[in-house]
Amino acid sequence: MIAGCVRPSRRAVAVTLRVSTTETSERSIRMPRLTRFINGGRYAPLVSHGLRPFRTRSRSFGNKSKRNATNWSNVMNWATMSRAARDAAYNNAAAVPEAAALREARTAASAAARQTWSGALDVPYGLGERNRWDLFPAANPSAPCLVFIHGGYWQMNRREDFVCLGAGVRSHGWSVALPGYSLAPAAPLTTIVAEMNDALNWLAAEGPRHGLNGPIVVSGWSAGAHLAALVLAHPAVTAGLAISGVFELAPLRDTYLDEKLHLTEAEVAEFSPLRLAPVAKRLAIAYGTAELPALVSDSRRLHAQRAAAHVPGALIPLAGANHFTVLDALVREDGELTRAVLDLAR
Repeated sequence: MIAGCVRPSRRAVAVTLRVSTTETSERSIRMPRLTRFINGGRYAPLVSHGLRPFRTRSRSFGNKSKRNATNWSNVMNWATMSRAARDAAYNNAAAVPEAAALREARTAASAAARQTWSGALDVPYGLGERNRWDLFPAANPSAPCLVFIHGGYWQMNRREDFVCLGAGVRSHGWSVALPGYSLAPAAPLTTIVAEMNDALNWLAAEGPRHGLNGPIVVSGWSAGAHLAALVLAHPAVTAGLAISGVFELAPLRDTYLDEKLHLTEAEVAEFSPLRLAPVAKRLAIAYGTAELPALVSDSRRLHAQRAAAHVPGALIPLAGANHFTVLDALVREDGELTRAVLDLAR
C-alpha cells in the first residue's frame, strides 16, 4: 500500500500508521489486524496505544501543526512491537514480581472471611456451574450493598478468592455480595456479560429475601472493572467503582489473552466501554500509578470521556500502587477506595 493513495470504501478503510522512530523522520507501517476495527470511524484503539492513523485527503485529524504537537515517543508504538512486547503490555503478573505472594495472601484472607462472616454461600442465580453468589448481608437490610466482580482477564480466578475485599465497607455497616461467572474459553465474552446482567436481575428480585434490600454499588477489579462499567446501566445499580480495568478490547486480540477469549469484532465493538455512550450514573475510576501503561491509559481515557459528556465520577490514581496492591485501599476500613465506595452511596 502506498501512503496517501487510499480511496475509502464502505467495506473498509485502508490506512497507514505513522509511527515516530528514533530519528526525526517517519515511516509508514501496515497494521492489518487493528485496521479491521477502523470501520465506522473507530480510531480509538489505535490512538490509545500511540498509533497515529493517518489518512490523506481527510480533515478528520486537524492540521499538520496540531498532529506534530504530540510527542509520540512517550507512548507505545503498537504497530512496531513484537508479539512478546504486546503480551507484556497486558501481563500484570509478569510486571509485579510479588504477584503470586499477593494472590496467596488475598486467597487466604478471603477463605478466612468466608468462614467467619455470616451469610449465604454458593447461592445459584443461573444454570451454569459458576453462576453463584456469595451473600453477606448487613444487620440492616436497607444498608447499601457492594457488589464486587472478580478479575482474571475473563479466563481465570473465582469469586471465593476475593471475599476479603468487602472488609472495608463491611466495617461501615454495608452488605457485600460477590457473583461468579463462567470463564473463557468455555464461555465467550458475550455469555459472561449476559451472566452479569442475569446476576443483577436475580439480586434485584431475590436479594430482599436474603437481607439485601439497599442501594447497589457495583465494583470490580481488572476484568471485573470492565464488567462493572458495562453493567452500570443496569436499573438495579446506583453507582460504580471500576478498579484497574481494561476498557478498550481491540488490542487484546493481538496478545496471548485472545488464545482463550477469541474476541469477535462484534464483541470488541459492543463491549469496549470506551466505544459506548457514557452512562449517566456516578462511576469512580481508580488505578495504581505503578500499573502497566496500557491500563493506566484506559482508566484515564474512560474518565476523560465521561467528563467530556458531563457525567459524574472521580478519577482516583493511587500513588505507587501496582495492579495487585491497588486493592489494599479497598480492604482497609479507612482505605481510599473504601471511602470512594461510601461516597458513591451518599
